[in-house]
Amino acid sequence: MIDVLLLLILAGVTWCVASEGAWGAALTFLSVLFAGLLAMNYFELLAGSLEGMGSSPAWSQRCDVIALVVLFAAGVFVLRLGTEKLAPTFMPTHPLVYEIGRWSMGLATGYLTMAILLTAVHTAPLPRWVTAAGVSEFIPGFKPERKNFFHAVAPDRQWLGFVQYVSRKSLPRGRVFDGPRFSAGDYQDTAATPQYWPSFPIRYATRRDQIATGGGVAVAPGDSGGGLRPISPAPGGGGGGRGGGSGGGPTQF
Repeated sequence: MIDVLLLLILAGVTWCVASEGAWGAALTFLSVLFAGLLAMNYFELLAGSLEGMGSSPAWSQRCDVIALVVLFAAGVFVLRLGTEKLAPTFMPTHPLVYEIGRWSMGLATGYLTMAILLTAVHTAPLPRWVTAAGVSEFIPGFKPERKNFFHAVAPDRQWLGFVQYVSRKSLPRGRVFDGPRFSAGDYQDTAATPQYWPSFPIRYATRRDQIATGGGVAVAPGDSGGGLRPISPAPGGGGGGRGGGSGGGPTQF
């Protein structure tokens, strides 16, 4: 089911973006790209602020996915509106360039949107459940550890890798997305090159398992540097879901 849903998102966004013409499609692609990068780098900070606005465990557990989707949608809207003001008319192009440009940019925008939304599913407090076939998953067809687009590619992991790479290259001494920074210099050579250990899927898998089991205090990523902030455990004890959790077994993601 998740594969079909992703395909519908890809097709729908491609069609809508391509209808804006070559220049409009290119501007939309850039708007989605930059909005996605900003959302990924700052949604955990916003989620920490949103958590203080509510007192229920359900609200605390949903702050991350709400913050990510809202930041992404708002970023696309503001950036696209800005491009409309800066370039209210389109430049004429050759018919062949026009067709190739609008469909290629439309397809790229659709794939990018699909990857960002699939990444947002990781942050949702979805417990594992077991299907009739004995397969453990979160929503029909979605398994974070598999290639969720028809078993061919993993748009979510591709997007996470791209965001981490861009953040690491553009902010070498600042706040780098996904992962604390380690170096061999912490132990031996102080001049060693820092190494980043991405952990986004694992950290959120741990949180989902702890929310599902209700065991102890669940934790969620507090910032993209790898910190943790406490969140309230799920009400009702340990009957909420299946999978890893705090029972001592390895976390599955």
